[in-house]
Amino acid sequence: MSTLRLALPLTLLATTAAADVNVYSYRQPELIAPLTEAFTAETGINVNVAYLEKGMTERLKAEGDRSPADVILTVDIARVTEAFEAGVTQPIMTDTLKENIPAEFHEPEGHWWGLTTRARIVYASKERVAEGEVTTYEDLADPKWEGRICTRSGLHTYMIGLTSAYLTHHTPEEATAWLEGLKSNLARKPQGNDRAQVKAIWAGECDISLGNTYYMGEMLADEEQREWANSVRLDFPVFEGHGTHVNISGVSLTKASKNKEEAIQFIEFLSSPKAQSIYAEANSEYPIKPGVEISELVASWGSFTPDDISLADIAANRAEAVRLTEAVDYDG
Repeated sequence: MSTLRLALPLTLLATTAAADVNVYSYRQPELIAPLTEAFTAETGINVNVAYLEKGMTERLKAEGDRSPADVILTVDIARVTEAFEAGVTQPIMTDTLKENIPAEFHEPEGHWWGLTTRARIVYASKERVAEGEVTTYEDLADPKWEGRICTRSGLHTYMIGLTSAYLTHHTPEEATAWLEGLKSNLARKPQGNDRAQVKAIWAGECDISLGNTYYMGEMLADEEQREWANSVRLDFPVFEGHGTHVNISGVSLTKASKNKEEAIQFIEFLSSPKAQSIYAEANSEYPIKPGVEISELVASWGSFTPDDISLADIAANRAEAVRLTEAVDYDG
């Protein structure tokens, strides 16, 4: 059985056997354990996981070639590209990965690979928003929503991801106008996390909010928050002429990897239909590989067409998205 270790001292991770794989992870321990156990059962290779709350890229940079980490597991295109741009990853490109992961969900040279997706959608009040009323992301800036929208900070990585996607489909001028319109439609100043916005809908403070799909699963599993979740439905807006914005959980091979062969084997396993099913169901996400069955709960939320824009292109617009969000004083 594989071993799950939380925030182990570097010396302990560094002294594992050559057949081990050492992982730095932003994903919660309970999400990783089923995967590492399945991989070890299949291959005999042990997986050692150090769970980090923050500072993964900084830690890898500080450790340099001495880093014990072979693999990093993280969430959101911002964090996977942060590591890539910091020079702490190395590219891998195998037939298995190319077969399992569509091109729009990996860095062109293979510095990072998506494993599961989550859509950034609208949570809508079942009582105050008619079915079909939510259509496009562009429409959220329409004055008809004035005083009806709640969001978290516009500078949070999830919001910046959506604004970056908007920039891949529109000009900076159009994106600025959209941010201004969205801000004008807010029922309150941006605050809290995605679940706090759903609570605000339940409390009658607003009618719709932006949030990641998997939070519905988390709220339904929480006795206190279940009532919030039951007050809303998930609507899947699209970009005009395109699809629904999605982000990823991702994996990279570290530049300092001492167990490269085993690490690549582990990454290929994570891309497999078996592993994607385990990973996606544990966090109410969507498998990236086409044709892999989604969980019954996630399927109950409805189907949608993901935006086909490359996440690498979205990542390239993040700095501009931050600049525009600050320019309109979205959080002010």
